[in-house]
Amino acid sequence: MSDELKCSIAAVLLDGTMTAKTIRKEIKSGVEKFKAQYGHVPHLAAVLIGANPASETYVAMKKRACDWVGMDSSIYRLNSSATQAEAEDLVAKLNGDKLVSGILVQHPLPKQLHEPAVLDCVSVHKDIDGISRMSLGGLINGELGFPSCTPAGIIELLDRYGIAIEGKTAVVVGRSIILGKPVAMMLLNRNATVTICHSRTPNLTEVTQTADILVAAVGRAELITGDMIKPGAVVIDAGYNRVAGRQGDVGDVAFESASRTSSYITPVPGGVGPMTIAMLLRNTLKAAEMAALAT
Repeated sequence: MSDELKCSIAAVLLDGTMTAKTIRKEIKSGVEKFKAQYGHVPHLAAVLIGANPASETYVAMKKRACDWVGMDSSIYRLNSSATQAEAEDLVAKLNGDKLVSGILVQHPLPKQLHEPAVLDCVSVHKDIDGISRMSLGGLINGELGFPSCTPAGIIELLDRYGIAIEGKTAVVVGRSIILGKPVAMMLLNRNATVTICHSRTPNLTEVTQTADILVAAVGRAELITGDMIKPGAVVIDAGYNRVAGRQGDVGDVAFESASRTSSYITPVPGGVGPMTIAMLLRNTLKAAEMAALAT
């Protein structure tokens, strides 16, 4: 970011990179205590089906994060022609492995597989990614389950910066099952008044201008501009988009104009992304602790 742009920013940056580092240190300490008490460390098992370069990158990042906090991790691979039965059998095997604390099925899966059915095979006690139908249902009725990692990271970032949620008007632009819908439910569970919008919402600006907390998670580069934001709003940009002719990732928010209107804003990169992995690690540690207490 240029010095000139820094000077023009009115908003406080919600630094996900630094916040995630703090959380990882807390998790590392928790892993050390867990090992001292139980004689082993939490173990994250990743299921990788097919040869998707982005998935390979994401799994490698998660493995490095596990290494940093002292957790074990492993990658279980199936080729791109894997059948539904093969995928579900692998998940069932990991469910039954007492040394595996948490299971991550890296998505998207190859098209011949029914992804929701594979995810639903993951035990709710090991679904540390929080995206099976059982875990997502837990957001509604309060049953056992782990929160989806990116939405949980957003809530954690707000909490770490002391940003109130209760009583606020929140607008979520995006309705995906892994981000838009669960973050809306998490905000509702924290007593915000929540509206869900999407790319086809008519008069979108009229809705976004009502938000005290605005979450952009629709997957359209710089859809949200400064004139669409209520002055003083908190803006969470959960979008990652590649734009031809531009280097690096671009968010769903036009950062320069939005940062002049908002009170707090997440950068892209360095905002929501690092928090996602931090929440994955925290869920894995919690899963290991719950399993240990149950034995």
